[in-house]
Amino acid sequence: MSTEETSRFVRLRVELVLEVHDEDGVTKAALRRLAADPGLPPEERAHAEGAVTEDTAEALAYLVDPFDLVSEVPGVELQQASWSSERIEYDPDSPDWELDEDDGGDDEEEGGIG
Repeated sequence: MSTEETSRFVRLRVELVLEVHDEDGVTKAALRRLAADPGLPPEERAHAEGAVTEDTAEALAYLVDPFDLVSEVPGVELQQASWSSERIEYDPDSPDWELDEDDGGDDEEEGGIG
């Protein structure tokens, strides 16, 4: 085995469904994070404040950061991330909400909590 380090790129797909019990609390947390961001230009801050105030899903998207999810994983460096949020109708008993056994991809490994 070579002592030369090799890199492997892995795409990790995560889908979360969150039940929000305190929309006001989520909005306030997002507004606090916006206020604490010194690198955010004023015009972008005003736009973001409007978005998180109008839509709890936007507030959650601002609060959930993919970098935070992997920053403590040893030997991993986040290369690219994208995420979005939306309000949905959720029925946990519907077959549409079952965890996919096979999403049609050729993944080497699958894993998860469920």
